[in-house]
Formats: sequence, structure tokens, C-alpha cells
Amino acid sequence: MPIRVETARFDKSAGPIRRVLQYAYYDWTREMPKSKRVVTWVGILLQGYAVYCIWTRSMAWPVMWPHGFALYAGVWLIYIAGAGLTNGMLTWEFVRKTQLEADQTAARQIQQTLQPGKLDELPGYELETYYEPFREVGGDYFDVVEIAGGRTLFAVADVSGKGMPAALLAANIQALVRSSANFEADLVALARQINRHLSRYTPGDRYATAVFIVLSRDSGELTWVNAGHNAPIVFSSGSAIPLEATGRPLGLFRETAYEARTTVLPPGGTLLIFTDGLSDSISGENAEDRLRDALGDSSGDTMSILKSMIDPELSEDDVTIVLVKRSV
Repeated sequence: MPIRVETARFDKSAGPIRRVLQYAYYDWTREMPKSKRVVTWVGILLQGYAVYCIWTRSMAWPVMWPHGFALYAGVWLIYIAGAGLTNGMLTWEFVRKTQLEADQTAARQIQQTLQPGKLDELPGYELETYYEPFREVGGDYFDVVEIAGGRTLFAVADVSGKGMPAALLAANIQALVRSSANFEADLVALARQINRHLSRYTPGDRYATAVFIVLSRDSGELTWVNAGHNAPIVFSSGSAIPLEATGRPLGLFRETAYEARTTVLPPGGTLLIFTDGLSDSISGENAEDRLRDALGDSSGDTMSILKSMIDPELSEDDVTIVLVKRSV
């Protein structure tokens, strides 16, 4: 029987007293299968009924029967039965969550091996990345792949949803990108291939936004395909160029047209690729404008500035940042 897991939603901006009350009155049985939830509530109600009997000295008020030892023995047996049911379900839930946490820890370790670890140096460029999943595992994916002809592929994807299902789909996208690492930089073909695969082999409510960018390191030319993703930003000399969407998100429709476009990352320019976990966690309005201001900061530590803009109270999604600076 599949286990239905419902995630509790708590107001992160609430004060400490309100948050304590939120946790105190949260119905933790919601996360259990229906049958076990019913058994748990039967145990809780039996214990409540036993307390009621002791309080009224009756097993069926106002009928005062039975009396004396029989009453207390019966009430005690009812309470023991209820406590046994409740404790059994609590133990089952504890074991299930412990196993789930162990699986998630292992999944995160595996996911970390799928993300690029130590990045190879790009002559003439500075490359920095940042990835922080909202849960143990995340649905964001980024990759940096060397391809023929002095070119580098940057791939960033954001899978709908969170947790394990999103992480599995992100790993699937990573495998598809890596299997095409030796392609002739045909980003349109890559986007179509991944879109058809996701449309065929994933549930209808699962999709991913993604952006694929090929950098020709000698010329600084950027070729991109944006599948409904947040527009990356090319910043240079005080002006910002958004790399707008050129097609729909991956997995929504089996046959979707994608278009490849080009621009240039000039000397001294910066390319910022990010997921909506970054922009959504920036307080205030006009998050995109604040990102552009951060790119134009003259201190030189752009990544630290971007990370400092993340408000923990607003952060409810995975955050991925890929920052590429071209040397003068």
C-alpha cells in the first residue's frame, strides 16, 4: 500500500509562541496511511473514554454500573488497550520515519556525487557555483560539461515539486545531459530529446524548467535554449541582457518547438544562471533588479553578495546559482 505523506505547512514568520502552538496542535496522524490512522485514533479515543469513566465513576453515564473493583478493572483494561494501540502506531511511525531519514541521507550523498564537485578551470573565466536543497535532497540540477571545440556546456534545471520524486527526475535529466555530452552542441536537439523522454516516462503533473548554454571560450559567444526557466542574466558595463525563454518547460507536451539564440559575453562581463529558489527568497519587490545590482557591484565578491540576499524566512525551495565571469 502506498504511503501518503503530507507535509506540514507552518508560518515561518510567526513568533516563537505561535510556532509552538502550531506544532502542539498539529495532527501528526495525517502523515499515516488511512488504516493506521484509524487504529491510532481508536487507541486515543479509548484512552479518553477510560479517563471519562474514572471522572464520572460510570462506564455509561448516568448509569452507575458496574461499581467498585469491576469498574476500575474494566476501565484499566480499556485504557491499557487504547495505550497499546496508540504506542504501537507511534512505534510504527517512528520506525518508518527513521528508515525514511536514512534513505534520504543516502540519497543526498548519491545526489552530491552527481553534482559537479571540483570544477575544472576555464582559461580566461572565473566559475563559481552554489547549491542548497530545501530538504535532504532537491529537485534542482546543474552541470558543467566540457565539449569539443573549446566549448563548455552549462545546464541548469528546476524540477516541479520537492523531495525524493523531484530528485529522481533531476537525476534522470542529468543522465540524459551526460549521455549527450559529445553531441555537436545542438541544444535544440538536446531539449527535444529530454522533453520527449520526460513526456513519455514521467507522470503528467511532473515537468522541469531548464536552460542549456554553450560558451565558446575564445570568442565569448553564448548559444542558449531556455525551456521556460528563469532568464539567465548577461551583465556588462552597467547593462543587463536577459536570456529569455525560447520554448516551453520540459515534459509538458510531447511535441514542443525550441529555438536556439546567441549573444556574447564580453570581456569583463558576467553570466548569472539561477533557479527560482534564489529570486523567490529575496525580500521586497523587484528581485530581478536586485540581482542586476549585485552583478554590478564593484567589490568583486558577487557570489557572497548573492548568497547574502537569501532570506531564510522566505526560502522554501532549492537554490542553485552558477556564476561565470569573463576576465578582461
